[in-house]
Amino acid sequence: MTTGIAGPRSGRVVGILLCVVPLSQIPLDIYTPAMPDMVADLASTSTAVQATVTAYMVGLAVGFIPVGVLADAWGRKRVLTVCIGVVIVASLACAVATTVPLLLGARFVQGLGACACMVLGYAIAADCFRGKKLTSVAGLLGAAWGLAPVIAPAVGGVLAQFLSWRLIFVLIATMTAAVGVLVVAALPETLAPADRVPVAVRATWRNSASIATHPVFVCFVAVFGLMAAAQLAFGVAGPFLYQSTLGFAPAAYGLIALCVGGANLVGELACSWFATRTSTRRLAYSAFAVFGAGTAVILTSALTVGSNAWALTIGAALALAGCGILCPQMYGLALGLFTKNLGLVGGIATAASYLIVSAALTLVGVLPETSPAPLGWLYAGCGLAGVLLLGWATSTRRRTDDQTVPTAPKTTDPQRL
Repeated sequence: MTTGIAGPRSGRVVGILLCVVPLSQIPLDIYTPAMPDMVADLASTSTAVQATVTAYMVGLAVGFIPVGVLADAWGRKRVLTVCIGVVIVASLACAVATTVPLLLGARFVQGLGACACMVLGYAIAADCFRGKKLTSVAGLLGAAWGLAPVIAPAVGGVLAQFLSWRLIFVLIATMTAAVGVLVVAALPETLAPADRVPVAVRATWRNSASIATHPVFVCFVAVFGLMAAAQLAFGVAGPFLYQSTLGFAPAAYGLIALCVGGANLVGELACSWFATRTSTRRLAYSAFAVFGAGTAVILTSALTVGSNAWALTIGAALALAGCGILCPQMYGLALGLFTKNLGLVGGIATAASYLIVSAALTLVGVLPETSPAPLGWLYAGCGLAGVLLLGWATSTRRRTDDQTVPTAPKTTDPQRL
């Protein structure tokens, strides 16, 4: 299945992936503090500018499966390199866009390219690692992914307040180009030629059907999507709650987002640390407990005292810490169910989850932004659905431990719930 990368070379691969994976998230978070300024500069509305987030998410979702299939056929490195080039060009197009429709189109293309940074990053990890080690590495990659909501809004807030929101997209292009040079120069190909799967519509359809109908896989992916939606919803609603409702400056909101994102990063690192030290079930339900505590703080405050910066920040930090554990854990568990067609598996998992995210962010865009209550109710719904799905997956997996998926069999070192 792999090219046999081990030892120092596997460490080098992980190091490169830690730079690649955040490129799927940075374009989503870094410009959110600039949204109110973009509304004025483009003579638009908050709903229209928020739609640029959805356009990017839809681009991600549309690209995941085709990119995964092409990477299974042509190799990971070639496809990743081309997609990085697409991100660079689209980011520069965003920087010079003069209308919201042009910005929406550029953001969609930007998402199409950036999808490879996530789906192929994790596929490369699954090429090299299995079992609990894969979940641990997924936690590290999740931590790198989680650095985006930690650092990016703070950087974007400073650029938006003191320079221009357009320079934010120039910065995205520059960072992406730097990582692209690293990929070309140092990333080895992790998918051996003998393990590549030629592009064939019928075979891809059969494989996709067998993967997408695996009940435990569906549950893991759904939980991942719900928690990712909860995490990203704060990035969309936060600028308006803090800046428009509470009167914070963009740079001040960027610092708050830095603190909240730091909590998410702690969760990602906790996933990596505890994945090999405790049971999957215990880790998951502990994360749900933390997420639930944050949700309770947001809702209780919103329903009793209204908008309060301290309560919103503490509640969001707790909720995102829970998301930080659950997102990489669920994604790693979903990939760990299979040993073949990992690009396709990752594409299906990520596309499905990001469609959930896109739906949630669309809902956030139309909900009132004068109170944290709608965000709190969204978190409550995501948390309840996640707990129910994980419980169903637990019972289903126990009943089907011997089940084999013909086109994408389970690993020889499965992670038990």
